[in-house]
Amino acid sequence: MKIIKGDTVKIITGKDKGKTGKILKVLLKKNSILIEGLNLYKKHVRPKHQGEKGEMVLVPRPIDVSNVMLVCPNCGQAVKIGYRFDAERKLRICKKCGAAA
Repeated sequence: MKIIKGDTVKIITGKDKGKTGKILKVLLKKNSILIEGLNLYKKHVRPKHQGEKGEMVLVPRPIDVSNVMLVCPNCGQAVKIGYRFDAERKLRICKKCGAAA
């Protein structure tokens, strides 16, 4: 997977199309990611103690990696990612501007 935790991504399909956010968690086995403040769904929570009220909580759900694109920190656009080897290190590079992502 070319995307890691902490990257800024742009959603290209779905109900939050066009929005950007930071990756909170990467789920490798499911090939999906959790994005901060995006792809939120309501979850009904029961009261834990007597006398309390139940509530609805907004919970982020995972989104498939194929539905997002990395936002380049240099040019600020949604880009594809390539790789370059530089002195024993493998660097991710932006396909548009060529800068290290």
